[in-house]
Formats: sequence, structure tokens, C-alpha cells
Amino acid sequence: MPDDPSADLTVLIVSYNTRALTLKCLETLYANTRARFRTIVVDNASQDGSAEAIAARFPQVMLIASAKNLGFAAANNLAAARARSDWLLLLNPDTETYPGGVDALLAFSKANPQAGITGGRTYYPDGSLNPYSCSARLTLWSTACRASGLAAAFPRSPLFNPEAYGGWQRDSARRVDIVVGCFLMIRRSLWDQLGGFDLRYFMYGEDYDLCLRAGRLGYRPMLCPEAKIMHLVGASTTLRARRHILVAKSRVSLIHDHWHPALVPLGVALTWLWGALRTAAALSRAVLRRHPSSRESAAQWREIWRARRSWLQPY
Repeated sequence: MPDDPSADLTVLIVSYNTRALTLKCLETLYANTRARFRTIVVDNASQDGSAEAIAARFPQVMLIASAKNLGFAAANNLAAARARSDWLLLLNPDTETYPGGVDALLAFSKANPQAGITGGRTYYPDGSLNPYSCSARLTLWSTACRASGLAAAFPRSPLFNPEAYGGWQRDSARRVDIVVGCFLMIRRSLWDQLGGFDLRYFMYGEDYDLCLRAGRLGYRPMLCPEAKIMHLVGASTTLRARRHILVAKSRVSLIHDHWHPALVPLGVALTWLWGALRTAAALSRAVLRRHPSSRESAAQWREIWRARRSWLQPY
């Protein structure tokens, strides 16, 4: 259906060299959503013809073709500034909506105004559950579990994998600390009150920071199990080492921004330990297995470890 300037929902999409994926995202969005909505796409200086293809296939979309890569946070802030609806939906370009998914999330958001921010369930292309549509906040315990490998060893344990709400299948409505920005709905008035994303977070962590700041205002983000999408995860960050570096830097930034100052050095030290143990494990596997994939992993972790001075500093 065509975009409606009087709609109460605006969908914000930020694309970066994801031409085919973004087109599929828009195709499923329009095919599977009955609510009236507008769409704003910010293309972050893609080199794959994304902006031209979007303009040709979806003329009803408000397209902002940036001359430079603004990053996820700044691009969403730019798009949100153009929205006039009561509700905003942040949607990644590497997602495909399922029938009624956006409608369910909009209805749920309106029925639970105390949430402020809402999200839904995400699935991998093979139909299996992707648990990373929401998260619990970083704590000293969760950071220690991640650093020591306990979270990876016991992924279904709520004790040892608390950030992922280990064991919960996202099949019930529930308060959560964090709604991940791949599929995040927020009332525009709250977005404006929070000032949108903190622009220090170029990529990763901006959604965590947004939700934690909303929590300080008394809102309690929630997950709606009936709202479902498919998410490829990380399609616009193809270099694995680069992604780990960005995630680690965002975690250190969140520790600095949201932890008690006395705990910050411990959190940073545990992040250092995470990098050290992962690098040592990758190098050991490369020596013992002598397999090309093990050598590739070792090379990636060497790169991550060499960049530790960068990711151990906050934004």
C-alpha cells in the first residue's frame, strides 16, 4: 500500500551496501503490513547502487542518500527528524517481515504505553529462533560469564548466560532491559525526549544506551511474541574482526556510561580478559588442528587483539 502522510507509524531503515537485502526488506514490509505507515530510508553512501535501486523500485519511500557513511545512530536520528507520526519503527535492512508482524507490534505498543520501547521475535533464515532481539543489561556478573566462557558453554542457563535471558524462547510477553535496534518500536515523543541515539555510538550499543536511558525515566521495555521477523544479522558488517572490535568498544562504552564508577575498572579488565582468552583459544586451535578455517580464525583474533588499545577505550 502507498505511504500515508497521516499514518501514525514511520518505519526507519538505514542501508549500507545491502542493495538486494534492502529491496527484499521493503518488499516484505509493504506486502505484510496492513497498518498505514510511511517509510524513510537513509542510504549511508552505499557503493552498490542501493539508493538508485530503492528510488526506482519504491518511489513512495522517502529516500535520503547521504554523501558519507553517517553510521547507524546518526542516520536513524536524521530519519527520525523527518518523521511526523506518533510511532517510530527501526528496522534493519537485512530483515524480512512476516505477515502481521509490524501490525502486532504496533497494537502491542499502543496497549502497553508503560513500555515506551517494544520489540518482537527474530528468526534466522532457516526458521530457528534468533535470541538476540532483546537482552538483559550488562552487569559485573554477566561480563565475567562472557569473559570466562561460561555464557558460551551454558547458553540456556539463566545463571551463566543472563544477558541472553538463557532458556527463555521469547514465546511470552515480558519486560526486558534492552530491545535490539534491528526491530525496535518507540513512541516519537519518547524518542524526542531522549534526544534519539547518542551519536558517540557509531555502530552497536546505541540501542542499549537508548533503552537504559528510557529505563531511568520509568519506562520498562517489553517484547511482543506475536511480532515476528527474519533477521540475517550483521549483513552490513562483513568483516568478522571489525564487528568484534566494534562490539567490544560499545560494551566498554556502556560500562563507562551506565555502571557505578567503582566498578568500571573491573568491567574493562574483564573485557580485556575476554579478548585475551578468545585470542589464546583461537591460536591454540590453529596449532592443534592445522585447518584453514582455524588459521583464518586465528588471524582474525590476532587482528582483534592488536586493536585492543582501541576497543578498551570508550567512545
